[in-house]
Amino acid sequence: MRSQVEELDGIRASVLAGPGEKATAAQKAKGKLTVRERIGLLLDEGSFHEVEPLRRHRATGFGLEAKRPYTDGVVTGWGTVEGRTVFVYAHDFRIFGGALGEAHAAKIHKIMDMAIAAGAPLVSLNDGAGARIQEGVTALAGYGGIFRRNTAASGVIPQISVMLGPCAGGAAYSPALTDFVFMVRETSQMFITGPDVVKAVTGEEISQNGLGGADVHAETSGVCHFAYDDEETCLEEVRYLLSLLPRNNRENPPPVPCDDPADRRCEALADLVPVDGNRPYDMARVIEEIVDDGEYLEVHQRWARNIICALARLDGQVVGVVANQPQTLAGVLDIEASEKAARFVQMCDAFSIPIVTLLDVPGFLPGVGQEHGGIIRHGAKLLYAYCDATVPRISLILRKAYGGAYIVMDSQSIGADLTYAWPTNEIAVMGAEGAANVIFRRQIAEAEDPETKRAELVKEYKAELMHPYYAAERGLVDDVIDPADTRSVLIGALAMLRTKHAERPARKHGNPPQ
Repeated sequence: MRSQVEELDGIRASVLAGPGEKATAAQKAKGKLTVRERIGLLLDEGSFHEVEPLRRHRATGFGLEAKRPYTDGVVTGWGTVEGRTVFVYAHDFRIFGGALGEAHAAKIHKIMDMAIAAGAPLVSLNDGAGARIQEGVTALAGYGGIFRRNTAASGVIPQISVMLGPCAGGAAYSPALTDFVFMVRETSQMFITGPDVVKAVTGEEISQNGLGGADVHAETSGVCHFAYDDEETCLEEVRYLLSLLPRNNRENPPPVPCDDPADRRCEALADLVPVDGNRPYDMARVIEEIVDDGEYLEVHQRWARNIICALARLDGQVVGVVANQPQTLAGVLDIEASEKAARFVQMCDAFSIPIVTLLDVPGFLPGVGQEHGGIIRHGAKLLYAYCDATVPRISLILRKAYGGAYIVMDSQSIGADLTYAWPTNEIAVMGAEGAANVIFRRQIAEAEDPETKRAELVKEYKAELMHPYYAAERGLVDDVIDPADTRSVLIGALAMLRTKHAERPARKHGNPPQ
């Protein structure tokens, strides 16, 4: 027995060492960590339990039978993050370039099934060259099994994809099916067809990073939710995100002790937000003033900047914040902002995260490009997401809320549990100037001094239909509050709504706008 244990120890040592110093040096030369270094940074120290470390492929042909390394290029298992169970699979680029074959896929399938069964988050550390060409269609079938499990796990357990190297072709669809995508600048790329294929088909020349690098996907395509300069920071932020998410859809996000007083007055808010609805300000500073200790994690920070989606805490409880950003495009809703917020609202609803919506929206962005791009269809995605959400929903109108954008941004009429407003709120079909031009067109045209008449009628319209208490008088706003009381009002309302239960209609699933 002792001799056999010694043999086992030798095999395990070789598994942990990996394919050799040369392959490790090549990995380091690219500025990348090894697979086990990455797992060590993601999970609590000493908590990792590996599954199938001795797995080897059984493929033959093209020289594969002579090269059968342990792990087959992917390390799978479970550990803990801040004491809570997390499942992980991580490609080892040093073995077959991290390419997926039959055995490789079977290991991933198994760990995904275990994560779903255990009801625990799944994190994938991606650094692979796609399908293992030598194994042909078997490799492609392996990807199909991953996609099917990604879909089965959607809304059941949090799924996080961390891109730490190349991800090309069909392999890019697994991250796209998950809840969050992290990328590292310079070392990670995602694309369906690489630069060589693009050049051959279209004649366009572009680098890998220019085509599918972290900054491209964080700013232009919206594929990437978070982008960082190095792997260490990236994995640290993955841990932080996991601390804000529940283990599965049957649990609530974990609360934490809070030293920030629930009744803290937010006096600075009165100075942060100008009364003049045409003056911009930074909504991020408003969020910082309201949430615990000014800390929040913004999702898609660099894409569709006219809307903010963030995870934060109020009195130690996790909330999702959706807020218009007047500093960019005056905070209007456009195609990208609607898509960004809709996906975030759906994620919050799936994982029992209450939603706080901060409104300061002049409407939807007008223009031929927006209309031809399907702003109706994309705006309907956000409307559908809010209407379908059953978590506690509170909306707060800071200044203006005009037209369809007011309705879409979780108005009381589409199911917000509570709606509050500041004394600076203006809720209307459109701005007073535009409304006066429509309603009083004839009077203005027939007046001796049209501009003076227009000003008088604008003032009259504001006094009649746009004063701060108009909506409250009609029960469309539950209360008009002092901005300084915003934090305590939100915390009190969320505490009351914590036991909210809403029945869904009997159906297989909805058919949301696409």
